[in-house]
Amino acid sequence: MKAVILARGLGKRMRAASRQATLDQTQQNAADTGVKAMIPVGRPFLDYSLSALADAGIEDVCLVTGPEHQSVIDYYTGPGMPSRVRITFATQQKPLGTADAVLAAEKYVNCGDFLVLNSDNYYPASALSALCAATSPAIAAFAAGALVELGNVTPDRLQRFGALEFGSDDGLSRIAGDPERARSSGGGTIYCSLNCWSFTQLIFDACRKVTKSARGEYELTQAVQLAIDTMSYRIRVVKLHEGVLDLSTRDDIAAVTDRVSKFSCDP
Repeated sequence: MKAVILARGLGKRMRAASRQATLDQTQQNAADTGVKAMIPVGRPFLDYSLSALADAGIEDVCLVTGPEHQSVIDYYTGPGMPSRVRITFATQQKPLGTADAVLAAEKYVNCGDFLVLNSDNYYPASALSALCAATSPAIAAFAAGALVELGNVTPDRLQRFGALEFGSDDGLSRIAGDPERARSSGGGTIYCSLNCWSFTQLIFDACRKVTKSARGEYELTQAVQLAIDTMSYRIRVVKLHEGVLDLSTRDDIAAVTDRVSKFSCDP
């Protein structure tokens, strides 16, 4: 199975100034670019994700970047070239949203199932392995309590993550904005989406058909909903009690640096 990592975002939250964050000059410079994948937390943050993917058995990765991200390409084709995964690059010309970013990788994943994940989240290898083992398509559903207890996600930040609504057959119904709406379907546990998926090729048709959201973007979650509602696309909910590291702002850098210092990293 291949993996697509979405790294085209503008990084507005990361570029925003913070009075609380204490960064060294290298981290400061990286944060100013907004390219969260390259924030140095011992080594570039993305290295840890690539290592986890390799641990999960993924050997081929497509990194979706923007035309202004040549430094990312230079690093991963030069001094940071991984030894356990092969990286190819796809360019999303404009930041038009996550569905458009997935479409940018279509030529790379032109057959078979594939993972899609964010570049600013670290998902444990065990979670990625569970997603790979599931029948595609599927979504990694992270228990809200575990995100707080085992990751660096604060309770107030949970509101940014979509809560999953699903039936007794663990088939995804929708991604809700309000976590309370998903409580009953999870048997008392709220499960959240952190944009970690396993897809079949049909998702590309949905990404082409989806219209712009209220934010003016082509969003992957809306493409998924379109596929569920109009294409008989059944997405299995893979329930996980795992922590995830979220690198969204400068305030996250110190905590993430401390956490990953305890990880082995061999991409």
